[in-house]
Amino acid sequence: QEKKIFTVQGPYPVIRSLLRARGWVERKLPGAARTGSRLEQRHGSQEKRPQEEEEGEQGDEDPDGIHDLMSCLARDQVPYFIWTNRRGAADCRLLRRDQAVNHYAPVGAFATKEGLCLSLRNLPWFDQTDPDTFFPRCYRLGAADERQAFIVWSQGCVWGLSVCLGLPSPSCQPTPVHSKPLIPQGHCAVALRAAQWVPRSRVPHPMPSTGAPGLPPAPQLVEEALQVCGQHLGSLGHQDIDGDSPSPHAMGTDWDRFLRDYYCVVHEGARLELSGAQQERCRTLLQRLAGQLPQFGMEGDHNVWILKPGAKSRGRGIVCTARLEEVLRLAGGSLAPSARVGEWVVQKYVERPLLIFGTKFDIRQWFLVTDWNPLTIWFYRESYVRFCSRLFSLRRLDPARHLCNVSIQKRWRQARGRPPQLPPDQIWSCRQLQAYLAQVGRAGAWHQVMVPGMKAAVVGALRSARDLVGSRKGSFELYGADFVFGEDCQPWLLEINASPTMAPSSAVTSRLCTSVQRDTLRVVIDRREDPGCPTGAFELIYKE
Repeated sequence: QEKKIFTVQGPYPVIRSLLRARGWVERKLPGAARTGSRLEQRHGSQEKRPQEEEEGEQGDEDPDGIHDLMSCLARDQVPYFIWTNRRGAADCRLLRRDQAVNHYAPVGAFATKEGLCLSLRNLPWFDQTDPDTFFPRCYRLGAADERQAFIVWSQGCVWGLSVCLGLPSPSCQPTPVHSKPLIPQGHCAVALRAAQWVPRSRVPHPMPSTGAPGLPPAPQLVEEALQVCGQHLGSLGHQDIDGDSPSPHAMGTDWDRFLRDYYCVVHEGARLELSGAQQERCRTLLQRLAGQLPQFGMEGDHNVWILKPGAKSRGRGIVCTARLEEVLRLAGGSLAPSARVGEWVVQKYVERPLLIFGTKFDIRQWFLVTDWNPLTIWFYRESYVRFCSRLFSLRRLDPARHLCNVSIQKRWRQARGRPPQLPPDQIWSCRQLQAYLAQVGRAGAWHQVMVPGMKAAVVGALRSARDLVGSRKGSFELYGADFVFGEDCQPWLLEINASPTMAPSSAVTSRLCTSVQRDTLRVVIDRREDPGCPTGAFELIYKE
């Protein structure tokens, strides 16, 4: 009569325990204890590994068999609360209005890498926010125009010269990618070198150079770079809105010579001999470009890109590369024969991340959606930091230095000489991160830059996909967003995961995963009966 029958499928002993403490009785799925792991292995999951699920199931306590007995009595009852780790376990179309389930209809529009890449281009139709301010530019290799544009922009360039600093204008009907004036980042990199030379050691896979190492580049190199940068800057400032910015080819740039000289500077360590006037022009131009291009500050000059399977999680299949040929092989479908081209995206890598003791990290940030119409978003005030196991270096693009996923990092031994201040389990809480920021003189960064930026990114991503997700009253869903931060503490959204793992990998995650599950039930169950009840660490940040 009180409709307190629930069903849990998957590794969620905390959810079971909390519901039982509220007086709910579980209706167990037939054979769930025996087949749950095999179901996940067959159908897949957005976030969890099968072995993690098996470890989680061991936490279900029923020493006296009381709950099993109650479950038998409820086997013919309708479950009014359903929590699963697999979207297909419950068909929302067949549920009654008074049945709550922890999933919405397919959310690939934002919870896959390919979907997020596409949907964010629609954001300007819903919001004044520019997605370039929080989402590194990204191309879907399965879209013919984007794949071709990426190849065309890169044609004749070895990996190590950035393709462009411009993105196609986002719209509901995507415009041709090449319709917006673009600028090869290589020109900006040359200008940057001219303005402030910093000797660089050679990259691990340097691009072939037709000149001898250290050979001084041709004098016109800088003039050409400045000219193209200036033309593009004019286009950004709408000074020439009736015509396209001339391409380097149209300007008579000798690309073979230009690239040869560029590689001498970036990969061979050649110096540029410039006059004081040229150096000042470079500084001025770079300052103006930085004011116009939101991603200018995180670009770097190694042109590292990250290749991602469009719908996988936990870092599976991800490759960091600074080689054009690898992207072209992927675009042709030969990099991973088992994957269709349409499943891959290529995204600009954040080359200038915020580091802690020389080590890269990212943040897993939870948020909860309790309605899509009106869109209602709850942001969790607690999160956790995931460290890489090796020191950051753009000269080495191995996963141990660049992919923070727990499932990736646990494959690597911690290197000798790793800073002792870093945690052995490679996890911090966000409170520990805040303490570190305070120690290094950036105490206000978390509340003034990082959290507001993450909230804006989450809201922007969901608003851009709002019309593509089926709304169902009674459904809700917890998501995990992954962010990396630039040197200026600006957050960059990497991806959004449905069914984020609740398997504890450390003392920190054990505590936080328990608390986020507890507070989720406070929002979706307790608040229905008492709208004024505490919601724990969840904060309502958006409601249409």
